[in-house]
Amino acid sequence: MIRKNNLPKESKKDLKKAAKKGLRTMRKTRAKHPLREEGRIIKYGAKGFGRNIWLSSAATIVMAITLIILFVTVVASVILTNTANMMRDKIDITIYFQPKTSAETLGELKNIISKDGNIKSVVVSTSEEEYEKFLAENAESDEILNVLDDEMKALMISKMQATMRIKVYDVDNLDSIKNVVEKDEKFQKYLDEEMAPTYDVNQVEIATITSWARIARTGGLVLAIVFLVISVLIIFSTIRMAIFSRREEIYMMKLVGADKHFIRGPFLVEAEICGVIAGLIAATVSYFGFMFLAPKLSGYGINVDEIVTLLESNKLILVYLVFVGAGIIIGRVSADLAVSKYLHKA
Repeated sequence: MIRKNNLPKESKKDLKKAAKKGLRTMRKTRAKHPLREEGRIIKYGAKGFGRNIWLSSAATIVMAITLIILFVTVVASVILTNTANMMRDKIDITIYFQPKTSAETLGELKNIISKDGNIKSVVVSTSEEEYEKFLAENAESDEILNVLDDEMKALMISKMQATMRIKVYDVDNLDSIKNVVEKDEKFQKYLDEEMAPTYDVNQVEIATITSWARIARTGGLVLAIVFLVISVLIIFSTIRMAIFSRREEIYMMKLVGADKHFIRGPFLVEAEICGVIAGLIAATVSYFGFMFLAPKLSGYGINVDEIVTLLESNKLILVYLVFVGAGIIIGRVSADLAVSKYLHKA
């Protein structure tokens, strides 16, 4: 091999002229045909993906797992939060009054409690109305209906409390309502001593679901970050090995005047291909996995309606685009780190 330092001065000048001429030609060609250059970059990047197929596949799989975990984290947080809110909306506080409390008295009590700003709605019911509700709830039970003669009806009505059912905006802030019920003279006069108001019904369940939503967010994010770091490291290693294996090729490209964009481009494209494939895999697995589990989750009282509606609508394509976009970003950032660190050494 003839070294450049051993060449005569005239030969050195000729080499420099030839290199400068070649460089000018490349720049003119690139300026005239930028799309052709981008096409070559994509072509070389796809070839690089195929050359390192095992490492590329490993990076793709880990990236897909990362995206699936992110999806599960977001979905778990949304459905658990929606479930807790749904339970809050269904909660009503029931206040029991003495049997035979008149509708007029109940109306006065309703007016008193309705002044509270946390009240969404108030429905009162006399003993007779409570009895009718009891009949409606047990309309299919012949055993119960058969024993309800006029005497039994009168007895039940005489023992059945009148009620006030209250829905509130904030179930965690009931102090003002409790204050009215416990201190207002009219309420105290008609309250039933045997049945206490149901302030705390379902509060434990709501607190549990809210706690699980918080755990799902925190735990899911931790897992996602762990797998994100792993996928970045794998892509980083894949690009580093690709740079090392092509160091002679990169050296020759530098000699003929290839710019940084043309040298760096294929490695970035290689990582972006991993991201696109990972995004498609993760989106498909997430979609079919969730749609399979949704009916079972709904059977346990978990509110999955919002996510199901999203996935069954024409917005599904946006979900796929988000997955693919996230994969491309992860791949691009990882490749940028590797290229910036190792390419100048090649």
